[in-house]
Amino acid sequence: MTDTQDSLARAARLSFWSGPVSPQPLAGGLTNTNCLVEDGGRKYVVRIGGDMIEHGIIRTTELAASHAAAEAGISPIVVHAEPGAMVIDFIEGRSLTPQDIRDDRYLGRVVELLRKAHRDIPRYFRGPAPLFWVFQVIRDYTHTLEAGESHHLPMLVRLLDSADRLEKAVGPIELVFGHNDMLAANLIDDGQRLWLVDWDYAGFNSPLFDLGGLSSNNLLSQRETEQALELYFDRPLSDEMRRRAMAMMAASLLRETMWSMVSELHSRLVFDYPAYTAEYLGRFKAAMLAFEALDR
Repeated sequence: MTDTQDSLARAARLSFWSGPVSPQPLAGGLTNTNCLVEDGGRKYVVRIGGDMIEHGIIRTTELAASHAAAEAGISPIVVHAEPGAMVIDFIEGRSLTPQDIRDDRYLGRVVELLRKAHRDIPRYFRGPAPLFWVFQVIRDYTHTLEAGESHHLPMLVRLLDSADRLEKAVGPIELVFGHNDMLAANLIDDGQRLWLVDWDYAGFNSPLFDLGGLSSNNLLSQRETEQALELYFDRPLSDEMRRRAMAMMAASLLRETMWSMVSELHSRLVFDYPAYTAEYLGRFKAAMLAFEALDR
């Protein structure tokens, strides 16, 4: 039986259902398996996955963030949870694409939703909340790659040196409650409003990390990136803020690169991680060159 089949079988056995169900796999999910279940005339999404210490994913934190996001009106309601499994309401709609994010009709709405999440979720979050500091994540990934004798080891010293420079450039930060995984697929349009889902990496962070991830993961142009920053902070972009934002955008790409390097060692999902690593490493190098050009 494959991992996906195991997960579907696990989803079918949850105590929440009113009778026998037939979970159907959903696309996406690189740290868990998602499936759709119909029960009692309603549709639900089931997320199956345990803690992933190598990525800092703790499912109790994800669950607490998902509850808080639902109470804040950011995410669908969590209707059931047990160790390794979470059931949420299914949203009839479509996941956004990077092209959508780059569209002026969406960018402002996404930024506003992000600002609402940053501001409102802490009001509802229960229990200990982690700090997701990207530069510490990068340092921890380095230890994991060393322990696993990754073939990427020769480049780690250079990558850590870049991370140190970027951390200094970011400087002191404002703390907000971050999503920390701003992929287009984590945004759903139901035809009336947007929803933000998947809180695997949730934790307090600088707003610049989510804004940087929004830009880097969705290939925003410089104009679109600066537009998003000005919409979020509601003021013209200063040269200092531009430099700090570019540093955090480069850091978000470095973190995604090293996430993939670690996944090459530890993930059991069928996915071309080496190609993903190569793609994001290229993006990081380009972002680093753009950041360095500011200081010339």
